Amino acid sequence: MTSNESSENLRNRLAEKMAGDITLSEKPGESLKKWRSNFEISQTDLANYLKVSPSVISDYESGRRKSPGTLIIKKIVECLLEIDMDRGSKKIHAYESILNAESGTKSIYSTYEYTIPIQLAKLVNLIEGDIIYKGVERPLYGFSVIDSQRAILELSSHEFQKLYGWSTDRAMIFTKVSTGKSPMVAIRVTNLKPGAVVLHGLRKEEVEPVVIKMAEVDRIPLVATTMDLDQIVQLLRKYSQYYARE
Repeated sequence: MTSNESSENLRNRLAEKMAGDITLSEKPGESLKKWRSNFEISQTDLANYLKVSPSVISDYESGRRKSPGTLIIKKIVECLLEIDMDRGSKKIHAYESILNAESGTKSIYSTYEYTIPIQLAKLVNLIEGDIIYKGVERPLYGFSVIDSQRAILELSSHEFQKLYGWSTDRAMIFTKVSTGKSPMVAIRVTNLKPGAVVLHGLRKEEVEPVVIKMAEVDRIPLVATTMDLDQIVQLLRKYSQYYARE
C-alpha cells in the first residue's frame, strides 16, 4: 500500500467512525459539536466550507434545528477532515494511533464517554478538587483515569495518544503522580490536548510551579484532588445518569 493509499484509508476509517458516532448518538448535535471541537474548527470555518450560515451549524449543535440526516452528516464530516488536511492533517494523524490501537492498555484504570457533557465546575465539585489553573474551559465529553507511572514508562509519545478515547474534550485523571510533571510533559509533545488534567493524590500546594507553567502554555485547566479514586470513578460515571438531568 502506497503512502497516499494509506492516508486515504486512514481518512476513510476516521470518517466512518465520526459519522457513525454522530448518527447513532442520542444527541447528534452534541456529538457534532464534540468532533468540531476535537478538530479545533470554528463554527464559522465549518459553515464557510459548507457554504451555509454559521447560525445553521449553531442550530444543529444546540438542537434548535432538526437533527441532520445521514447525507448532511457525511458532508459535515468530510468538511471537518478537509479543513484539517488543509492545516497539515495534524488531527487526522493524531487519531491514527487510536484507530490502530488494541482495545485496551494496562495504563488505563477506567474510561467513560458522556452523551451529555459535564462542565469543569461540576466535575471539580464532584471530585472535591482544587483548580490550580483555570485555562480555557471546554465541555467534557468523558474521562480517563490513567496510571501515570505505567503510561510514562511503557508508552511512547505516539502511543500515549490512544489514552484519549474518542474525544480530546475529556478529563485526563492521572494517578500515582509525585509532582504532576511527567504527565504534563507527555501531553506537551502530542497533537491532542485534553479538556482538563486532574492530578490525583496531590494537594494544590504540592504541585510544582513548572507544571502550572506547562498547563498555561497549552491553556489546559489543571485540577488537584485527594478523593478516593474508586469514589471518583463512581461519582463521574453516575453523572450521566443523574446530574445531567439538572
